[in-house]
Amino acid sequence: MDNRQIVIQSLPEGRLAEDNFAMRTEAAPVPSDGEVLCRTLALTVGAGQRAGLQGSASYAGAPKAGVVMGGSGVARVEASNADGIAVGDLVTCQTGWQDYSAHAAKAVQAVEPAGDPAHHLGVYGTNGLTAYFGLFELGAPQAGQTVVVSAAAGSVGHLVGQMAKISGCRTVGVTGSDEKCQRLTDELGFDAAVNHRSPDFRHQFRDACADGIGIYFDNTGGDILGAALRRMQRGGRIVCCGVVSQYDTSNPAPGPRGVPGLLINNRVRMEGFLVFDYMARYGEARAKMRGWVESGELKPMQDEFHGLEEAPRAFVDLLAGGNVGTRIIRVAK
Repeated sequence: MDNRQIVIQSLPEGRLAEDNFAMRTEAAPVPSDGEVLCRTLALTVGAGQRAGLQGSASYAGAPKAGVVMGGSGVARVEASNADGIAVGDLVTCQTGWQDYSAHAAKAVQAVEPAGDPAHHLGVYGTNGLTAYFGLFELGAPQAGQTVVVSAAAGSVGHLVGQMAKISGCRTVGVTGSDEKCQRLTDELGFDAAVNHRSPDFRHQFRDACADGIGIYFDNTGGDILGAALRRMQRGGRIVCCGVVSQYDTSNPAPGPRGVPGLLINNRVRMEGFLVFDYMARYGEARAKMRGWVESGELKPMQDEFHGLEEAPRAFVDLLAGGNVGTRIIRVAK
């Protein structure tokens, strides 16, 4: 069998471009004892993968060219030499950007076949788990608080805002277009949304957070973090999830002005996290989110590209703010 692969042809200098990637075809791998052969059905791309290419994500290792682009996928088992995993089972794993991949049994996780398999990359995958643990473990929302989410129409942000609403909070989203703002309020129930590209952003943001911010869930860093810092309530909490404004460049900007003075004066706690720290509790989070999805309280959103060859374009477009919800590339049926 042929195995199409998208490889990193060159590391980006400045903004990521489609020609940083190339397609090649090799023979599909043959699984060894204790391994399974997986056929990729769908991939997800996220802004954090750009940090890996930049070398600013230490957990991803040093970036290098000439290798298959990494990434999470949902796949169907095509051959199995592992006990407990059968041909036809659906699993999630680090498929990378390719049609076929071989994995040790412990490196794949079986998922329920019902429903859209792509949900296991979004709301039940890393995006949903990141939203859940970041908000509830670091943010600790209380009813009545104002929760502000940046990149609020993104794969993590649109889930954070809805979970905050479920907790009885007032939710404000910051995103990059008026259309996205409208979708946040009309479709997902955000109380307010502000376009950070608006020439009147500062005044609109101030009005949306007139009583101050109890929790700021930061996916962007940069100027939006700076604006939130100046509106934090005493004892507020800043959840540092991502820095998307600084990923797609070879010269990340320095941190916002006012740190640590604003943190000290207002007794604000600012804390970062990695979702992998909560791996032992993934089942708990998924069960909770599944209940919300089935009740209609949580509406996972995703947008799609079709075909493995579309992955580079989907990634570049995502970094330009083109996605709403989780960005999915459908590879096979």
